[in-house]
Amino acid sequence: MKKIVVLGSTNTDMVITGKKIPVPGETVSGGSFMMAPGGKGANQAVAVARLSAKKGTCVFIAKVGDDLFGRETAARLKKDGIVTRLVVDRKEPSGTALILVDAKGQNVISVALGANGTLSPKDVAPFGKDIEGAAALVMQLETPIETVAWAAKVAHDAGVPVILNPAPAQKLPKSLYPLVDWITPNETEAELLTGVKVVDAASAAKAAAALKRRGAGHVVITMGTKGAFCDDCGKVYPAKKVKAVDCVAAGDTCNGAFAVALAEGKTCADAIAFAQKASAISVTRPGAQPSVPFRKELGI
Repeated sequence: MKKIVVLGSTNTDMVITGKKIPVPGETVSGGSFMMAPGGKGANQAVAVARLSAKKGTCVFIAKVGDDLFGRETAARLKKDGIVTRLVVDRKEPSGTALILVDAKGQNVISVALGANGTLSPKDVAPFGKDIEGAAALVMQLETPIETVAWAAKVAHDAGVPVILNPAPAQKLPKSLYPLVDWITPNETEAELLTGVKVVDAASAAKAAAALKRRGAGHVVITMGTKGAFCDDCGKVYPAKKVKAVDCVAAGDTCNGAFAVALAEGKTCADAIAFAQKASAISVTRPGAQPSVPFRKELGI
């Protein structure tokens, strides 16, 4: 199988898990601390690497600082068998994220983009051949939108499927939609993009139709515990019920798994089932990349 290219962010996550998430002005003590690798792009790259049938099927393009976090990121990704294309920023630090998680596994996240925010088309251009020869290009929005759009056009012009996870939520340029084969917002992101509040299959279908009118090829809207809506199928696939410990990287695991399944030729229904099984495992574990399962854990 051709390699799946992931272009995106990489962060070091600093996580405190406690009974509750503080409100403004409140101090909550008694939590536990952990530091783990994260960033939406790196999380999805790890998911692709761990959930692929063969090793070495993921190429990850990102930017890091000339610091300890950047060097540790490179070493960790290589341990997962990921082919790294890391640009080093000599001025900005590597990305970091501060994450608070409550007893129910819900979280709030504050991200300092650092070097992620300076990833430019010029930085990515030397890796254009990787994109042009890929099985798919997977991206998110923790790197500059102009770089995402540039890479999408390179992939589109080469006939490479583009999978865009529009997170964190932000408005997209109109010219980007026709370059995207699969767009995978959650319900919050779908509402920001379309103005449609997604609460069920009917509203998800309405939001998906709006995205397709703008040019997106296929739409999958994840809806948390309610499941995932697939526009191609016109239905919601219920989520597997598990006891959530930490929802950090659940969406990233889902997107990475979905990309793997599509690249392996699975139908959208089977790809969603594969992705849901992977993300259901991830929420039962703390941390971002530490929570991403391996393919053998899915029983496949």
